[in-house]
Amino acid sequence: MWDQKRYHSLDFELKKTYGQKIYKLSLNGGMSCPNRDGTTDTRGCIFCSAGGSGDFATVFQKSITAQIEEAKKLILPKIKNPEMAKYIAYFQAYTNTHAPVPYLRTIFMEAINHPDIVILSIATRPDCLSEDVLDLLYELNRIKPVWIELGLQTIHEQTAAFIRRGYPLSIFEERVNRLHCLGISIIVHTILGLPKETKHDMFMTMEYISKLPIQGIKLQLLHILKGTDLGTLYEEGILTEVLSMEDYVDILISCLELLPENMIIHRITGDGPKRILLAPLWSTDKKSVLNRIHSRMKEIDSYQGKNNNCH
Repeated sequence: MWDQKRYHSLDFELKKTYGQKIYKLSLNGGMSCPNRDGTTDTRGCIFCSAGGSGDFATVFQKSITAQIEEAKKLILPKIKNPEMAKYIAYFQAYTNTHAPVPYLRTIFMEAINHPDIVILSIATRPDCLSEDVLDLLYELNRIKPVWIELGLQTIHEQTAAFIRRGYPLSIFEERVNRLHCLGISIIVHTILGLPKETKHDMFMTMEYISKLPIQGIKLQLLHILKGTDLGTLYEEGILTEVLSMEDYVDILISCLELLPENMIIHRITGDGPKRILLAPLWSTDKKSVLNRIHSRMKEIDSYQGKNNNCH
C-alpha cells in the first residue's frame, strides 16, 4: 500500500525521501518551442494553449530568484511551517532546453543553487536534448537531483502526426536511454483521450513505457482549450467525442495497473485553465475527479477481495 493511495504517488515518494511535503514552484525560462518557432513547425501542438503548458507559471520578465520568491508567496497559505518549507523548481512553459547552453546554465544554476530548492525539474522534448545540453544536465545533477520531463503523449505515430508532436518515437527512446546512462531521472507525460485513440491504444502506450528505464509518469486527461486548433475542431463539430468521467477513471486505473509498482505517479488528472476550457467540463472539479478515482479503486479492491475469498 502506497501511503493512503493505491499507487506510488509523488507525494508519498517525496515525504519518504525528504521527511516532509515538498512544494512545486512553476517557473518560466522565457523559451519557445521548436513546434512554434519554425524549427519543426509554427503552429504548436494541436492541443497546446498560448501559454505552452505553462498557464500557471510566473512571469518571465522577472529573474529566476524573483520568480521563486513570488511563487513561494502564492502557495504560502497551504504551508504550515513556511520557514521549513522546501521546493521543486519546475521549468514548465514551452520547451526548457530549447536555448543556447550558456543561457540554460545561467538560469538553471540560479534555480538549483537557491537554498530552498531541493530538486530541479525541466519540461522539454527529446529532440531538444543535444549532447552539450546533456553534459549540462549531468553537471547539474551532481549538485542536486534533476528531473527531465518529456512530452511523449502517445506511442502511436498516426496520433503523433495528428497532434503535431514533431518527432518520431525513435528519438524519444534514444534520449531516454541516454538520460538513463547519465543517471538522470525521467518523467514521461502522456495524454489519455487523444482523438481516435482506443482504450487498447492507450494501454499499448503504458506497456511501452513500462519497459523503459523511466522513473515517473504524468497521466493527463485531454483538455480541449479555446484558441487551440483542437478547440477549433471541437467548436466546429468536427471533433465530438470526449471521455466521460467514468470512462476516464476506468481507463486511468487500467493504465496504472500496467505500470511497474515502483514507478512514481506524478499526476492522475490535470488542471485545465477554466477560463479557456471547452471540454470536458466535468474536469474543472478536480477534487470530485480525484475522489471518484480513489473511490473506484476501493470498489475494485473490495470486489477482488470478495472473489479471492470464494471457494
